[in-house]
Amino acid sequence: MNPAHALVNSASRPYLACGRFAYHFARGKLRQDPVFAAILSRGLLAGSARILDLGCGQGLLAAWLLAAGSRAEFRGIERVRRYALRARRALGAQAEFVIGDLRGTDFGRADGVVILDVLHYLEYAEQCGILERARGALTGGGWGFKFGQWIDQLTLLMTGQGFRRLHCRPAAEWRQLLSFAGFDSETVPMSAGTPFANVLLIARPR
Repeated sequence: MNPAHALVNSASRPYLACGRFAYHFARGKLRQDPVFAAILSRGLLAGSARILDLGCGQGLLAAWLLAAGSRAEFRGIERVRRYALRARRALGAQAEFVIGDLRGTDFGRADGVVILDVLHYLEYAEQCGILERARGALTGGGWGFKFGQWIDQLTLLMTGQGFRRLHCRPAAEWRQLLSFAGFDSETVPMSAGTPFANVLLIARPR
């Protein structure tokens, strides 16, 4: 079997416990959205012992990384209760999923922060606050964080989809916002094989 197909199968399998919709959604998303493969192929979270997924949905990133053999401590925050409960049921004790609004939930500490398809649903001022707090979560010091030991990265996938008012920005403006929040960033086209105009922004704390 193709290794990529095998990985999709492995990452999707836990969602069989959550019903047919959750399972087929996981398979479709993991197979068709290139951001998941890009995170692995580019090693964006390699070396991150603690990964924070903001707006984690039903925990697909955690399932993907676990299927790929990650041993990182994974924590997801999700506002929609049924999504978070679905993630908990699928992955059990392998990851932590917190039900909460990103605007008020404590981010804790992390070595890598991921935000997929989330920020454009928030007001412009709220976007700034989330990025600043994400930068704060990546701030070192303390017991486990040494300069150069971990690769601190913020991964953002912005799309122009949704059924409510969106607060999108051009890629250059997102990069400027990231700069204000204390990140250096780069953009990577992420639309291959899809009808969307997706862009992956990879940001590292200065």
